[in-house]
Amino acid sequence: MATWAYPPLPPEQLKQEEEKALSRELEWLLASFQESLASLREGLQECAELLAPKEPGSTLVLSSQRSESVKGFVTRVGTRIVKGDIHLRLNSLPPPRGAPSTRLCLSNNPGAPELVLTQLAAVRDLVNQSLDVVDVSTWTGDPLDANFISGQLRLLYENIAEARSTLKGDADTSRGQWWETSADDNVFDPPLPPYVSFHLSVADAALVLHLRTLEPNATSLTPTAFAPDISLTGFSLREKLFGPRHRPHDEAGEIFTWRGEEVKVKEKIRIDSQDPSLIAVMAKLTALEHEVMKCIASLKVVMGDDAE
Repeated sequence: MATWAYPPLPPEQLKQEEEKALSRELEWLLASFQESLASLREGLQECAELLAPKEPGSTLVLSSQRSESVKGFVTRVGTRIVKGDIHLRLNSLPPPRGAPSTRLCLSNNPGAPELVLTQLAAVRDLVNQSLDVVDVSTWTGDPLDANFISGQLRLLYENIAEARSTLKGDADTSRGQWWETSADDNVFDPPLPPYVSFHLSVADAALVLHLRTLEPNATSLTPTAFAPDISLTGFSLREKLFGPRHRPHDEAGEIFTWRGEEVKVKEKIRIDSQDPSLIAVMAKLTALEHEVMKCIASLKVVMGDDAE
């Protein structure tokens, strides 16, 4: 803003005129935010609709691309997986006698536990909280109170950013503490085979399935006369001659506590399935986050709080 006037004004009067101009600009900016809030509400409502439990839901293919290890599909309705049929051909999981593969079929029994995607439930809750913040900013409080609107915009930004981050996922989320959040055996009919972990998560707006076959940790077993308590961690003759073996997967050799028992992962497979609805939600949340950030930056400049 220009700090001169013609004809020249005394310094005190010039300062007063500057403050009046800033006050009018701040009032205009706060009034214009009402249109921005209406646009934000519309975008958030679109996200909520995409996450809502609407039939028939989204049917997603869960199949390995370069092998016959995993072939099947699941149907997502809102935050729940309501249908699934997956066939496994894993080296470490022999199929039932007379069957070409191990079949995992989601149970339709009334008492069966639900398969819920907790990340999507968290995203849905954050979107609803963001809608509440917009409503409070519009209908409750003083829309021309700069401090009030500034606080509401920051809260809105935090909710939207957290929702987008949750939907994007990360390495820890994809790994997902599977030993604690694997699907219940009784989600499937018949139940999962022993020592099989079925874990669904969301990463980069895609559905991610991790299948693991497990084995008890041998070092945690009670030694007997036929299985002495000896360490197998040293170099073997094979390793001395041919070098160390390549790890079959990134969790090989690690020990996890799974259902109260120490286990190791024998085989691990990851399947990604792009979900168009979740991709749309991710794009909308990214745009909304950017829009709220611009509003916050504009308000900080006019309020004289642009030092950060």
